[in-house]
Amino acid sequence: MKLFFLNALITLTIVASSVFSQTTKPVPTPPQTDDDTVKISTSLIQIDVTVTDKNGKIVSDLKPDEIEIYENGKKQELSNFSFISNLKTPNETLAAKPDNIAAPIPPKPLRPEQVRRTIALVVDDLTLSFESTHFVRMALKKFVDEQMRDGDFVAIVRTGGGIGALQQFTTDRRQLYAAIEKLRWNPIGSGKIGAFAPIEATPLERMKATGGEVSDEQLEAEKRSIQGLNDFRGDVFATGTLGALDYIVRGMRNLPGRKSVMLLSDGFKLFTKDESGFMDSTRVLQSLRRLIDLANRASVVVYTMDARGLQTLGATAADDTSSLSAEQIESRLTDRRNELFDTQDGLVYLARQTGGLAIVNNNDLSGGIGRMIGDQSYYLIGYQPDDETFDPKTRRYNKLEIKVNRPGTRVRYRSGFFGISDEETEKQNLNLTAGQRMTNALTSPFAVNDIALRLNALFGSGQQGAFIRSFLHINAQDLKFTDQPDNTKKAVFDIAAVSFGDTGVPIDQVSNAYEISVKKDQYDEFLKSGFVYDFTFPIKKAGAYQLRVALLDKTTDKVGAANQFIEVPDLKKERLTLSGIVLENMSLAEWQAAASETAPNKSKTSPLSDTALRQFNRGTVLNYSSEIYNAKLDAAKQPNLTSQMRLFRDGVLFFEGKQQKVPANQANQKAYSFSGSLNLGTAMKPGDYVLQIVITDNLAKEKRKISTQFVQFELIN
Repeated sequence: MKLFFLNALITLTIVASSVFSQTTKPVPTPPQTDDDTVKISTSLIQIDVTVTDKNGKIVSDLKPDEIEIYENGKKQELSNFSFISNLKTPNETLAAKPDNIAAPIPPKPLRPEQVRRTIALVVDDLTLSFESTHFVRMALKKFVDEQMRDGDFVAIVRTGGGIGALQQFTTDRRQLYAAIEKLRWNPIGSGKIGAFAPIEATPLERMKATGGEVSDEQLEAEKRSIQGLNDFRGDVFATGTLGALDYIVRGMRNLPGRKSVMLLSDGFKLFTKDESGFMDSTRVLQSLRRLIDLANRASVVVYTMDARGLQTLGATAADDTSSLSAEQIESRLTDRRNELFDTQDGLVYLARQTGGLAIVNNNDLSGGIGRMIGDQSYYLIGYQPDDETFDPKTRRYNKLEIKVNRPGTRVRYRSGFFGISDEETEKQNLNLTAGQRMTNALTSPFAVNDIALRLNALFGSGQQGAFIRSFLHINAQDLKFTDQPDNTKKAVFDIAAVSFGDTGVPIDQVSNAYEISVKKDQYDEFLKSGFVYDFTFPIKKAGAYQLRVALLDKTTDKVGAANQFIEVPDLKKERLTLSGIVLENMSLAEWQAAASETAPNKSKTSPLSDTALRQFNRGTVLNYSSEIYNAKLDAAKQPNLTSQMRLFRDGVLFFEGKQQKVPANQANQKAYSFSGSLNLGTAMKPGDYVLQIVITDNLAKEKRKISTQFVQFELIN
């Protein structure tokens, strides 16, 4: 029987994926229109403008003659004007909060046109104090539980987490919960235990207080040295924060929906002093200017929030003033106030220059996130620039000013842009070497779609321990094949794959060069079906992983990339765990023949390709198979397991199968295989579906008796 082959495939070659893993289809670059994107080209300057009343509410009824736009002080004539609303719709609802006992509803897959808001919640653990980190975690959990809505595409990112911490944008609340659980205070960052370092005497001040001979000049030099060192350290971490934001904004450029970055930070200074007492702003301001220009071009609004909340700025119980004079204590308190205001200036400047909000001196972090989430409606206005706009001899930077001729309104907009058009920027990107483009694609948390790739990574456990086996489907039509003397066609390409842990450190990697030769009489069929590349990484430790894969066509230098987040369970905890789902698609006739014990097996199906690509036709049969780990056994050393299949479309339960007993007569009591079939009827509508498997262990405790796994697939015709 064909189903026996599927069981054998699981047992011998495939395995399983985490209960919390999500197979996310790479988001293709959507077609851009003048209605929903910011353009900076030689023929059109287009920016988004937020207008609110004195209470902070969006003003949505402005007329074109009420808005004026100035470039470098010169008034411009509007060429287009529209209002883009992202306010809550009457039918919009919060998705159900996951239940750890009942079988959860799988996340609803989103197509690019269905994305309303793309939100990157950036946790600046390079600056957050231990205290701030706690409150940020609480605010993020409340956002996921209460503020995240249908159509939101969300990522939770740490600035100090490295590449592995840059999670995928997702709709899966469980994946976001996993990212929140990884948030910790970063002891190597500039953040302290509390909002400020305790006030205490320096070594020379203690020496003078005990009668030592210390001059005022020595005390001043020591103070400048300590301040200069602290400022330099803060300067370095601020640059790291801005570099991480630059990386995130660059990756968001082609993502759909209203794009927002929300930075939760303890702030950074725009200006610092060196040990000689001179002001220095070069490092931070240069990074800020690059980031602001990039955000303006990518149509990403940056919101900032001071995670320290409202501070009293007076003396605290942690301060030790025993060796300090009254004048010295007042000087330290002044320094504390200046530190707060100076670090808030960086947050305010970044938000204002990109059209966002800066929320400071507010203890309600959840309310602050709510304000940023609600600030998602804007006017899109544009004008035609003159020749001087992009003339480097005339000006390098173009300053914008927006005026609204209605009393009581407040306006926020992007401050300006460098005199380089998007077309010129794209030309600069094309000048990168093929190796540089592949490295950028491999380290980016976002898909690159010059070559269509579909990745499905699955967790498994065998005699050699735990592993992740990944299946990469490659669209052969995107590769360049050349004619060969032996009457074949050949494609040459490189593939590189890297797994990152949640600390951002690469865990494992593979890199190979390949040549594929296809006979001409098989060429058309090969292009139609594509092919699968699979690789395996051993896993020594349970936890969250990022899988990144990049492919380079050596003939055309085109690059494709895909990535996937996967949570590897710890089987040693003996919790019921369901493996990933292996798929096999066949015609009804093939399925009927396979069900016959006497019928010969003539099926031409490909479980590897079906599991990787996950695109099927109506009127066919979808076989699914998986394994169950850590099932409880009764006195007779037998499990008591039942399985149930559920099918979802657009987040709504479409079909629910009957519960069936899982066969227990298997030699391997560590992993129980099961399989089933689903008829993809001709009446089903094309689109994205989610197949969910629910396993119930009737011998386990109530909170541990259910395990689920799901896989997304597409019905194409």
